[in-house]
Amino acid sequence: EDGEYSIQVDLEGGSGKASVTSPTLITVQEGSVTAHIQWSSSNYDYMIVDGEKYLPTNEEGMNSVFEIPVLSMDEALPVIADTTAMGAHEIDYNLTFYSDSIGPKSQLPQEAAKRVVAVAMVIIVGGGILNYFVNKRNRC
Repeated sequence: EDGEYSIQVDLEGGSGKASVTSPTLITVQEGSVTAHIQWSSSNYDYMIVDGEKYLPTNEEGMNSVFEIPVLSMDEALPVIADTTAMGAHEIDYNLTFYSDSIGPKSQLPQEAAKRVVAVAMVIIVGGGILNYFVNKRNRC
């Protein structure tokens, strides 16, 4: 069904120093699945998936993020990522997306953090209002 979901993704290959955020966000639209891949480094300047080159979508200075197609589930998807760390070179990786882990977008750590901030704001504002009325009552 069209929408945004979370999914577990594993990364294999390279030196083992790099990682990608998991779970990650996938978007399903008209039968196509796109993954939001965030690397543990800002040094990736492009990815190649199924012969097609993808450029990063992140802001300058942030960890590298790519929107790539998910061509298979539950099996290794070969990708190439070019890193500029220690000189530009392409590295072969495999990404595996696990279909049995697909869940609501709210399972993503980023979404949970947004909910925590919202609840904290409600508590702070509510406490401020309560404090105002308690102080006002005590002055009378």
